[in-house]
Amino acid sequence: MISFPEIRRQDRLLAPGQIEFLLNTGEYGVLSMCAANGYGYGVPLSFARDGEKLYFHCAPEGFKLQNLAANNQASFCIVGRTQVLPEKFSTGYESVVVFGKVTQQLPDDERRAALRLLIRKYCHDQVTSGEKYIEAAFHRTQVLRLDIEHCSGKSRKFEP
Repeated sequence: MISFPEIRRQDRLLAPGQIEFLLNTGEYGVLSMCAANGYGYGVPLSFARDGEKLYFHCAPEGFKLQNLAANNQASFCIVGRTQVLPEKFSTGYESVVVFGKVTQQLPDDERRAALRLLIRKYCHDQVTSGEKYIEAAFHRTQVLRLDIEHCSGKSRKFEP
């Protein structure tokens, strides 16, 4: 089993409820992986959560998928609210980092369910037309699932 380091600044840990909130409502995050060329590679993605799983959609080919085929271990960072605090030479923020393995080959029913989660999250007033869009674009849409193995959250408090 892989161990993950504890957050150095324990006074900045997010409460479990705040972590849940960001996992459910964050607008986007950055999926980071080890690229086949040895460099780190991070790409911003929209996402939807279902329990201990995060789902992403993308094109059915590309650099991200090549990297994940070679090494499916990844992290996903979600940043919530931020505010520059010039008088403190700092920034107020809230963020969550998730670690896990990404699966590319999902059954069609799970892919459709994940796309419906994304529609409900980002286009909740367009569910009917979203369903049609899913079917029209299904053959050219890849869905990835990140199974959450570890998660941590951190913040620096600020007044919005």
